[in-house]
Amino acid sequence: MLACVKWVEGDTFIGRSASGHNVVFDTGADSAAPSPMEMVLMSAGCCSSVDVVSILQKARQDVTDVEVKLTAERAPSAPRVFTKINLHFVVTGRNVSEKHLVRAISLSAEKYCSVALMLEKAVEITHSHEVIEIDAK
Repeated sequence: MLACVKWVEGDTFIGRSASGHNVVFDTGADSAAPSPMEMVLMSAGCCSSVDVVSILQKARQDVTDVEVKLTAERAPSAPRVFTKINLHFVVTGRNVSEKHLVRAISLSAEKYCSVALMLEKAVEITHSHEVIEIDAK
């Protein structure tokens, strides 16, 4: 895997992946884009969400929406690494099995989500969830 990051001006940088996608990073007080640590946090949420959605779909769960709300704590002094991360999954659908959701989250956490599995070596990662039932049509 290859990527590059180029300084634009001030505290703004553009990352470019080998696949040709650009991402803006900004660490300034009036930032117009996420900071590198925010990107790491969102990457863990996205990676795990991809797994959870896929596993629930394979289990034929009638899922209409999945959102993961991420909270993190950081060390008080430099380097201000993450010390704790919680991924709270909010799954909306019709008759979504909590058992299937718990299994999907566990599989992501223990086997599939490369971002969280890498971070877990240095960060305490926890998971929580809720199911929001919508009326059957």
